Amino acid sequence: MNRLFGILFITLLLSLPFAELAAVEYNDHFTSQRMRADLILTGNAQTQSASLREISIEPLWAGSPNSLIDPFGYGDYFVQVRTIEGEVIYSKGFNTLFREWRDTPQAQTLTKSFTQTIWFPCPKHKVEVLLYERIKSTMELAPLFSFIADPEDHNVKKESGSQYPVTEIEVNGQMKHKVDLLIIPEGYTEQQMEKFHNDCRTFLDYFFVMEPYSSRRDDFNIWAVDAPSAESGTDIPHENIWRNTILNSSFYTFYVDRYLTVTDHTLMADVASGAPFDAIIVLVNDKKYGGCGIYNSYALGISDNEYALQVFVHEFGHSFAGLADEYYTSEVAYTDFYDLATEPWEPNITTMVDFGSKWKDMVERSTPIPTPVNDSNSEVVGVYEGAGYNAKGIFRPYIDCRMKTNKAKGFCPVCVRAINRMIDYYCK
Repeated sequence: MNRLFGILFITLLLSLPFAELAAVEYNDHFTSQRMRADLILTGNAQTQSASLREISIEPLWAGSPNSLIDPFGYGDYFVQVRTIEGEVIYSKGFNTLFREWRDTPQAQTLTKSFTQTIWFPCPKHKVEVLLYERIKSTMELAPLFSFIADPEDHNVKKESGSQYPVTEIEVNGQMKHKVDLLIIPEGYTEQQMEKFHNDCRTFLDYFFVMEPYSSRRDDFNIWAVDAPSAESGTDIPHENIWRNTILNSSFYTFYVDRYLTVTDHTLMADVASGAPFDAIIVLVNDKKYGGCGIYNSYALGISDNEYALQVFVHEFGHSFAGLADEYYTSEVAYTDFYDLATEPWEPNITTMVDFGSKWKDMVERSTPIPTPVNDSNSEVVGVYEGAGYNAKGIFRPYIDCRMKTNKAKGFCPVCVRAINRMIDYYCK
């Protein structure tokens, strides 16, 4: 593909409002199944590449047939599925743990590989799948990798998916018009499956008390896949604790004490392969403080910490709605994660490079910009300096929000709007 043409095409696509995007007739192009592509991302701070590991067909696509083209433009990666004639029939933005690693000091001197799985409705015919990377210095999306996916290819796996039982935690309607959340247990043994189900319900009871989720509960289906681990808990390398678990999760990711992740994305994809989902949540059976949330990849929370519920909602804000961290004083592994000369894609932070694309419409004309942090502004949507791991140069919309601290009452109006827009997209 011509690189300049690719950049111009994808930039044009992402600039179009949702109402103007060409509708794609689902039944013209897709079956009721989903296609899975396992990728390997390799690189360092300076460069990256992608390669295809395997393609497979799994039992069920749970997404809306009316939401096939991504209207948001979020994510550091973007996938398009095109017919051989060039028509875009599916697209979606996402993030990866690999992208985060590329901003760590280690990536300056070391090249590593990470796995990443992408899913899309299973095509009826041969298609081209294109992967784009976001260029940090310009925020444009540029072609990174492409491959042909043919459902009739004899080397495309057509197994039935994992045989782990799937439990209905709460079902409110047809999958294609609901947000289907799949909860995967990590570090729960066979004897702890009842605890897992109880922990799921405890998390959901908290989750659905907070807006906008409390008003949108009927728009969600909740599923759990009963996949036991050999041992209880998770790895804590800096405390020399190692557990044999189904997803091989681990604290101390990128040498940060509280950062708990699943580094091999295909392990999670294997466990989820027989279950319906729009979004994946990993619930880890441990009491240490930590977690993670990666946009359109997964959210991970801890079961038994005193702040477990608050952390879970925060991390799901990352993974589901593409919300950024609004804090700037806690330890992180990254160096210069955001380029202050460009506008970040996340809907709840801004460098003021293109504030009009964010929440400018929600700020009263009488509100000063930047907005001072004082008691009289505690419930005022404004432009408060300090966010995205930077005390200066990046701004947030509220003095305190669940994307900033665990003590916040809930999400700010800007984050609530972003979450509602995402729920609407999945439920069309």
